[in-house]
Amino acid sequence: MQERRVRSFDLTRFHMNFELFHENPEVLHVGTCRNRSYYIPYATKEELDSDSSSRVRSLNGTWDFKFYESFADSFCSGDDGEFYIDEDEMDLIEVPSVWQTSGYDTHQYTNVRYPIPFDPPYVPDDNPCGLYVRSFDMSAEELKYRSFLNFEGVDSCFYLWVNEQFVGYSQVSHSTSEFEITDLLTEGENTLTVLVLKWCDGTYLEDQDKLRMSGIFRDVYILSRPQGHIRDYFVKNTLNDDFSHADIRVEIEKNGETAVSGVLTDADGNIVAEAEEKDGALAFALDNPELWNAEHPYQYQLIIKADDEYIGQKVGLTKIEIKDGVVYFNGVNIKVFGVNRHDSDPVTGYTISREQAMTDLLIMKQHNINGVRTSHYPNAPWFLQLCSEMGFYVIAEADLESHGAATRYGVYDKGEGYYQGVSTDPQFDKAVMDRVQRSVIRDKNNACVLMWSLGNECSWGHSFEEAGRWVKQYDPSKLCHYECCYPEVYKGEMDLSMLDVYSRMYYSTENIVDYFENTDHKKPFVQCEFIHAMGNGPGDIEDYMELIFKYDGFLGGYVWEWCDHAIYAGTTPDNKDIYRYGGDFGEVYHDGNFCMDGLVYPDRTPHTGLLEYKNSIRPVRSAWFDKANGVIELKNILSFTATDDYCDISWEIRKNGETFAEGTVDDVNIEPKSSAVITLPELKDVDGGTVSVIFTYSAKKDTPFYEEGHLLGYDQLMYCEEEYIAPELEGGDIDLLEDRTQIYMTSDKFNYVFSKKTGTFESMVQMNTQLLTKPMEFNVWRAPTDNDRNIRELWEVHGYNDTRVKVYGCSASVEDGIAVIKCHMGMAAPVIAKFLDIDATWKIDEEGNISTEMVCEKEVEHFTYLPRFGLRLFMPKTFADVEYEGYGPYESYIDKRRASYYDIFTDKVKEMHEDYIKPQENSSHYGCRYMTVTDGCSAVTFSSPDKFSFNASEYTQEELTKKAHNYELEKCGDTVLCVDYMMSGIGSNSCGPELLPQYRFNEKNFTFKLDITF
Repeated sequence: MQERRVRSFDLTRFHMNFELFHENPEVLHVGTCRNRSYYIPYATKEELDSDSSSRVRSLNGTWDFKFYESFADSFCSGDDGEFYIDEDEMDLIEVPSVWQTSGYDTHQYTNVRYPIPFDPPYVPDDNPCGLYVRSFDMSAEELKYRSFLNFEGVDSCFYLWVNEQFVGYSQVSHSTSEFEITDLLTEGENTLTVLVLKWCDGTYLEDQDKLRMSGIFRDVYILSRPQGHIRDYFVKNTLNDDFSHADIRVEIEKNGETAVSGVLTDADGNIVAEAEEKDGALAFALDNPELWNAEHPYQYQLIIKADDEYIGQKVGLTKIEIKDGVVYFNGVNIKVFGVNRHDSDPVTGYTISREQAMTDLLIMKQHNINGVRTSHYPNAPWFLQLCSEMGFYVIAEADLESHGAATRYGVYDKGEGYYQGVSTDPQFDKAVMDRVQRSVIRDKNNACVLMWSLGNECSWGHSFEEAGRWVKQYDPSKLCHYECCYPEVYKGEMDLSMLDVYSRMYYSTENIVDYFENTDHKKPFVQCEFIHAMGNGPGDIEDYMELIFKYDGFLGGYVWEWCDHAIYAGTTPDNKDIYRYGGDFGEVYHDGNFCMDGLVYPDRTPHTGLLEYKNSIRPVRSAWFDKANGVIELKNILSFTATDDYCDISWEIRKNGETFAEGTVDDVNIEPKSSAVITLPELKDVDGGTVSVIFTYSAKKDTPFYEEGHLLGYDQLMYCEEEYIAPELEGGDIDLLEDRTQIYMTSDKFNYVFSKKTGTFESMVQMNTQLLTKPMEFNVWRAPTDNDRNIRELWEVHGYNDTRVKVYGCSASVEDGIAVIKCHMGMAAPVIAKFLDIDATWKIDEEGNISTEMVCEKEVEHFTYLPRFGLRLFMPKTFADVEYEGYGPYESYIDKRRASYYDIFTDKVKEMHEDYIKPQENSSHYGCRYMTVTDGCSAVTFSSPDKFSFNASEYTQEELTKKAHNYELEKCGDTVLCVDYMMSGIGSNSCGPELLPQYRFNEKNFTFKLDITF
């Protein structure tokens, strides 16, 4: 922070008279200019080329600031319209910023619930507010121009004074408010005074799922404009049927008189068309135009000249149509693989720079993502320019959400009137229309916009119908979207004719199939939110991908969501990052870690879920065409780009973890949305073993987003698997003794103790090395993932988190030199009926090798599916290295393994942990034939004829279950090894549908065969 300078004006007596507008939904804006598209004017063509405008006076920087706990106690409380400010008591604050990240007020995270009582349009009298004061100089030369003061984002509303004169009021947090202040400025020093309130009547329309923050959080600046200038313009294009000709019309609205002309250049700066204003518009015609799409975001440069002012506008040519329930973008049935994105940063909060936004978009492009939904408000006005430049299909959403109306009765009301406390309230009709119009008008000239969205989770009503009709009349070139308008949430007659798509959140695969197969669907289908990415997730991505590719009418979906939202709070003494979420700020009402639901961590490190999504939306897919003859089909998923233009395809035949043969696909060019077949004759030379073909797709050349060779994705096609040969147990000299509770087995190689009370080994010493630090145990619990948040309740009701084993009978003998132990057991929890019956046979040979068979029966059918079933071993922490044959190198589960492939991998236990900020089950590996854990001298190998899952960790599942934050985790001091017959899948049920039946561990009868060898 810079030091305070001596102020040249007196703030002690500051006369004002103004009305209180922040509880009056009839007064949304006072003194503001009419809405217009976003642009920056330049004084010269050279300024435009360098993107440095002398017509912009930035007011970003250090402002004087005074925080008041209550609006009622603020400077507005002075008598006779006067108020008093003690300048010495004012602090300094950076603009743009949110005041919570500067140490004022507190953070609060809520998802659905309003942070204030539901009493629209009123807000609490104890309404925190911040007074901002900034001085700046104006020269006589500058005063020759008209001056327009712009606030690009203020949460939630603000009152404005210039030089002690009241200018106006505005709300809509994520929208630009522009004021003409020409007549209020003087030569020399001028003063801005801004009072920002935390809540206003608009708060009822801004109940988005996010951390709640306040302040001037976007750029503030003054534009100096000529007396006559362009006020607004609207770029429209028309493409003929075969896309060989484009007509571009730029409708001009002026403030005063000025002559207008325009030049259109291509991406290389060559002039392709020129025009003079005629009948209020510029008209250009292009033959054989380059078109815009997310794969090739080609834009022309439009330069508009109005006397001594220049405006630059990038122009992308698009044509969006719906035919027979299918979306066509420039004549092609596209697929959207998108994400929902909030403005969010763990340090700066809502305040996002271009560089921060660019980081997000670059990571998206590097992971094959081609769509963004601006959830649930307009992002910074330059954000869509970045999306147009980089290539994303955008759902541009208005700043509208009234989800809290669903909880206004104290519970989540799904009955009569669900959601409708605001959407059907006529006092908000004006605000709904205003917010939709502000979104569309500001961003209308961006090629990336695929759909205008009326908002999110507001139910439906007359106001939304009117707003939708306005959108279709104002800009019919884009699709109109809204999701929350179906009988489950709206009790009334609905006119949905203005909506172009049928949009749902978290629709199950069964629902989607039903929509396409069993209903007379007339609209394209889109999942505006799906595969909820919270914590360890999402699972079942591939199940949705299959349907997206199957149905032409399935446009695609937008993952909820892009990033985990948290506040960075420094580090612990041992240098662990501290991130705080709901409930960590002392707030009474919050929704915990439900804001930690992204594909990337707060610092933008990818979750494994992002890697899973990336490979599920890889641009090429492979499948067997004729497996017996080594014929493979390669399909180009992209809509506009042939593989020769972007992708190198290589292949590798893997046999038993080693390269058998490899090569490249050089002579096949696959057109967009087309397929080709290739043959790998080398497969005929493979003689047995576990064999697969891995196809790798990498970038052919450097792009603005990644370098040549960047991995775009891969496929693995299993060719054959080696037959499992169980280790033979060798009979020998084994001593076996038993007492009432234990069985003792010894040979020259081992010393084991088996517990008759638990049915497992209590101690295992192999060649003088202690293998167990605690007794082995049966295991059905896992640390609940965020996606287990609903099923967890049933798991705990049925006692899976607190199981006991009862051994009904146990016998031991030595047969042909092999120790044989047979146990009949039951598994149950206190006060709960037995849910699992186990008949286990353990065989041990002279070397200490073990073969076990557990025949299990789930006895209570109405008990829900199990989290897992297997054995848990606590081993010395020196057993720190692992080798396995299964799905790696990333964590993998039955429904979350597309980022991984089947092979032989090595890893260290300490590096296998996935450090979710809210601790939970992580780092299991699915489909394993064997795994070995070693301390460098001794090694233990687990194998099975039926592939299993395993997890090796420094943390117990109890620790992961108990702790709320990753920085609180304490290592147990052992290597904790879980070897599972099966682990239930991950799914996305933190918000999405229930885990698909095929991924639930719900077998009534199952047998777990496991071999343990040394």
